[in-house]
Amino acid sequence: MYKKFCVLLEISGKSAYQVSKDTGVSTATLSNWKQGNYSPKTDKLKLLADYFGVTVDYFLS
Repeated sequence: MYKKFCVLLEISGKSAYQVSKDTGVSTATLSNWKQGNYSPKTDKLKLLADYFGVTVDYFLS
């Protein structure tokens, strides 16, 4: 999931900090996903999917 998030960051030219600020998904949460400490919850995926204009399935596939 985090690799796909990184691709979207690159395409959009946004930083993880900016996405965190815009969506309310904390940078700590994003870091935990990156480190594989836990998987994102559906509500957070929905926020990110809406923000980037993709579906939740994009992250899950």
